[in-house]
Amino acid sequence: MRSSARALGHAIHPMLIVFPLGLLSTAVVFDILHLFTNRAGFQVAAAYMIGAGVLGGLVAGVFGFADWLGIPPGTRARRVGAVHGLGNVVVLVLFAVSWLLRADSADWAATGVALGLSFAGAVLSVLTGWLGGELVQRHGVSVDDDASLDATSTLASRPGGGRPRQV
Repeated sequence: MRSSARALGHAIHPMLIVFPLGLLSTAVVFDILHLFTNRAGFQVAAAYMIGAGVLGGLVAGVFGFADWLGIPPGTRARRVGAVHGLGNVVVLVLFAVSWLLRADSADWAATGVALGLSFAGAVLSVLTGWLGGELVQRHGVSVDDDASLDATSTLASRPGGGRPRQV
């Protein structure tokens, strides 16, 4: 099922999710490093990663929602997509609250609650990421209808409206 939100022939949502996923998981790594080293720079870096990750997640979510709307109602893919999307909203809320708790501190210090929320968000993001993989690999969501091992490039020109040339 071809994605409804595309750029240059590719689905936008899968291209964007790498940024919030990377930023938020890096924030958790920085939190863990701070716990082991007690260096303040790690907690500041974690806070910035969370802020950027939440913003990136909101942008990626807009395109994911557009794709979800294109999934036929009553299908298993639509139900899996709903759990995937709602789960990711919870992930963003967990990290956003963690960020807000840190913002109260002059040095972005993370309380135990802030850390717990980030760690819970990270665990949940693994589950929602798995569901996203399930959507693509099992249900063919966001896969081009003409996909094959010998498909032409999405950038192949179509002069005169004919068949795309092999690249």
